[in-house]
Amino acid sequence: MKIEIKNITKTFKNTTVLKNVNMILESGKIYGFRGRNGSGKSILLKIICDLIEPTSGEILINGKKINGDIYKYNVGALIEQPNFFGNLTGFENLKLLADLQKKINEEDIKNVLEEVNLIAEKDKKYSKYSLGMKQKLGIAQAIMENQEIIILDEAFNGIEEISVKKIKQLLTKMKNKGKLIIITSHVKEDLEELADEIYFFDNGDVKKV
Repeated sequence: MKIEIKNITKTFKNTTVLKNVNMILESGKIYGFRGRNGSGKSILLKIICDLIEPTSGEILINGKKINGDIYKYNVGALIEQPNFFGNLTGFENLKLLADLQKKINEEDIKNVLEEVNLIAEKDKKYSKYSLGMKQKLGIAQAIMENQEIIILDEAFNGIEEISVKKIKQLLTKMKNKGKLIIITSHVKEDLEELADEIYFFDNGDVKKV
């Protein structure tokens, strides 16, 4: 997989959040996006996922411009806050999503919950989940169907250290299997430990560190 971000600019009213951003992202690597809140990280992720349109510029995946067909590229994403049904358990929420495409079975769901260190809470209602548990469930849905492109926005927010370590090991393993992974974090050390390349977002400008 290859994502080409070409001359992306995004303006809201009189504020330019992204200014002429260019980068090439390829399979088998982890890319880190760093910057303060409001620096444009999540906006670029949403543009890549075809959730919002850029003011100018384009996103190409494998040389083709995305045009309402991002689903074809096997993308898993957790952007900003995870959003699940509060009256269902963690397992039930993932099962509901898995039933849409029927790529995985219940055992696969249990395995991914084990991988993100959430198996002990699989039968707990989502409304009772802590912030860290919600983040783990969001990560689980982004990777559970063997997605080729994985996008994780502030993935480690609220997650305890032992689970962060386990998830980092999992992401490195997935990278080594050829996945293209984009992860944002406020924690410089997390990205330095994980990412092959890091981009810094500041006042609309994006520069490779």
